[in-house]
Amino acid sequence: MMSKFIIQVNGPAYGTSASVNALRFTQASLQSGHGIVCVFFYQDGVYNSTDFNLPASDEYDVVAGWKQLAAQHQVSLVNCVSAALRRGIVSQQEAQENGLNHWNVESSFIMGGLGELVTGIESADRLISF
Repeated sequence: MMSKFIIQVNGPAYGTSASVNALRFTQASLQSGHGIVCVFFYQDGVYNSTDFNLPASDEYDVVAGWKQLAAQHQVSLVNCVSAALRRGIVSQQEAQENGLNHWNVESSFIMGGLGELVTGIESADRLISF
């Protein structure tokens, strides 16, 4: 393995190119033999994890791209829980803990804290932010 990266996605699935660029970089890195410690979704990047993204049929579905990448390469997709909750991005566990009947985080994504990002940075060669 060449280098190990943590990918930090700060931009939403749509409205900026951040998520698509991060996904393409991650795919290219894996194809080149690099390792991905995790993809950490922070700030508006947490919008990449909602099951309620419904792009038009003729648009690229970046959320499906992240899910496929996670399944194909066993890459962890980690949402910053604080950033997610303040933006209405709620996992099933968070919904249950807070008495909510609904959640919208796709099961390929897990909730984590900044501590996971820091721990990951310690084991990675580079942090790449989009």
